Amino acid sequence: MEPAARREPILLVVSGPSGSGKDSVIAALRTLEPEIGYCVSTTTRTPRAGEIEGVHYRFVTRDDFERMAARAEFLETREYAGNLYGTPKAFVEDAIRSGHDIVMKPEVNGAMKIKELYPQAVLVFLTVRSEDELARRLERRNADGPDDIAARLETAKSEAKAIANYDYLILNDEFDVTVAQLRAILRAESLKVWRLK
Repeated sequence: MEPAARREPILLVVSGPSGSGKDSVIAALRTLEPEIGYCVSTTTRTPRAGEIEGVHYRFVTRDDFERMAARAEFLETREYAGNLYGTPKAFVEDAIRSGHDIVMKPEVNGAMKIKELYPQAVLVFLTVRSEDELARRLERRNADGPDDIAARLETAKSEAKAIANYDYLILNDEFDVTVAQLRAILRAESLKVWRLK
């Protein structure tokens, strides 16, 4: 891909319902495009099995999170399923200054806030074809109880109403195709004339 130093960097924002496969798709994209940075969100939730501090999330206590928010260390914050999440401002600002492309995965309200702050951000909504499929994925993940899954499905319905505010929509039916589509978006955005310095 065209070196970001020769053009305006891409802020690739991938959001969508819980269970749509954001983490796996982004990880695969980063394997194919190792130059793209990943903005690690901060959260108060407990790590799931296999999650690594500083790789998947930065895990902090609620008190620490609230202190960080009071110091304006986040671009946006939100509460989801009883836990707080935030996008670190310093990482994004450093990436823009240095000309590095980055990918991040805030939820829908966070994506809208990022687009407001950075109109050049590229918003991708990643989802699945049906509510039944989403429910199956959440159950297969084995990370939430029935009540949590029901709450996540309700949130997904609300999030779907925001699709019209996104630049791209990807249905995650086939993993390899989904990754290729996200990579195609990244490559196409790198060729936009307005990004040339």
